[in-house]
Amino acid sequence: MAGTSEDYRKEAETGCCKKIDPKKWEGKTITWKKKRFIKDHVTSFFHIPINFGPVVKRTMAKIDSSKAFPKDPVWISDEKSLWGSDVYFEVTEHVPNAENVFLSGTFMTKVFEGPYQNIKIWMKEMEAYVKSKSKVPKNYYFFYTTCPKCAKQYGKNYVIIFAEI
Repeated sequence: MAGTSEDYRKEAETGCCKKIDPKKWEGKTITWKKKRFIKDHVTSFFHIPINFGPVVKRTMAKIDSSKAFPKDPVWISDEKSLWGSDVYFEVTEHVPNAENVFLSGTFMTKVFEGPYQNIKIWMKEMEAYVKSKSKVPKNYYFFYTTCPKCAKQYGKNYVIIFAEI
């Protein structure tokens, strides 16, 4: 069921981000065939996002105006450089005035919990996990499942790493 980000926030305990069930994502292999997203760009300084809030606000306005917000959205970030990342926001249909893209591929997922500063440790674990399954990672995407405020309130900061294989 598609709707708006307001519909989504109403279902969240915090009025912002919903809790996720880590079991839904841990150790899974998923295949996407033309999964619909809109793409935007976040400026970073050594992988620390500088304008993430404004990018999310702008993107949510576009998604909401199209009523293209999925029930349980996936937002993934391609941390492609120290200076910026592309962020893909799942949508249910074409969103005008946005960069609409489709992602296809097979991905292995693993859930991590803790502060973002552990990302290098998590990446090594993810790479070892993928290789233990006799696969070769092509690219990594990061699903930051809650904002910092909600992570603090929930007491868990889950990050799901998607390894494209």
